[in-house]
Amino acid sequence: MAGSSFGTIFKITTWGESHGKAIGVVIDGCPAGLPLDESDISQYTDRRRPNGGSMSTKRIESDRVEILSGIFEGKTTGTPISLIIRNEDQRSKDYSQIADSYRPGHADYGFDAKYGFRDYRGGGRSSARETAARVAAGAIAQKLLKSMGIECSARLTAVGDIPASDPQAVEALVNRCREDQDSIGSTVECTVKGMPAGIGDPVFEKLDANLAKAMFSIGAVKGLDIGDGHLAATAKGSTNNDAFRMEDGKVSTATNHAGGILGGISNGSDIRLTVYFKPTPSIAAKQNTVNRFHEEIEMNIKGRHDPVIGARAAVVVECMTALVLVDALLLNMTSRLDRILDFYQH
Repeated sequence: MAGSSFGTIFKITTWGESHGKAIGVVIDGCPAGLPLDESDISQYTDRRRPNGGSMSTKRIESDRVEILSGIFEGKTTGTPISLIIRNEDQRSKDYSQIADSYRPGHADYGFDAKYGFRDYRGGGRSSARETAARVAAGAIAQKLLKSMGIECSARLTAVGDIPASDPQAVEALVNRCREDQDSIGSTVECTVKGMPAGIGDPVFEKLDANLAKAMFSIGAVKGLDIGDGHLAATAKGSTNNDAFRMEDGKVSTATNHAGGILGGISNGSDIRLTVYFKPTPSIAAKQNTVNRFHEEIEMNIKGRHDPVIGARAAVVVECMTALVLVDALLLNMTSRLDRILDFYQH
């Protein structure tokens, strides 16, 4: 299977399936000398794992990360870092009913059409379980960003059309969906502060293009706004343009409609992303579908599933953003001869 690697210099490769023995990731290109241990990673994977609340699956995984390589005396060595997360609470029998049936809203049919078979146990590689490995890698990227004074954070901002700032209304909506054996969509916002200007490239490796690829690589993401996003389509240039000004001796902008990126390159303003998740496709309500024998059937999906994806996916958005930014920052180090000469001549 192609497509399991992401990044150019700071490169990750995830592996494993939802109901296999383990999942994991190999990170290559991390600079030597970064202090790192499992606790640095667990603070992020703990945010992604189920917590038993109203907005999460009842599948309980500790998501304990083991560092297998790339660390010596508490610091990165510059060699590949290998991380493993063992699966502990699989119930593969819950999925036996769909072995020959395609779940509506899932990748089942497309996966079967591509490979001629599929791992029906929770979706295999297509499962959201794979994102735990991304978060583990993103935790390392986050630590690199923090060492450079860059802060990247994401949060759930809406469930359906209810602002997340109204937890009682959100819980009531989620409970109604559970009672109706249904699910609901959600929105996540990510903000990056302290990103220097001049990061990214102007054509095919635009910073916003790579962020878009990263966001759409997350299962269930169906929309993305950078800055004002789709609202810019109804704006006028006179209101959408961000006026430049001087502030504390530095170039800044009076507004930030562009979301911190112009021409594919960061402009020093906060980077702002809004990510839209579709409703969880695994619902207990009866649905129409077909099976591998091309028969039209009805099905009820069993198993343990999140009624809202964005609640646990916010940290995935955050970590995928961090991975893009670290890679872009490392790539940028060779963009100017004067800086290369300054590095090697001093």
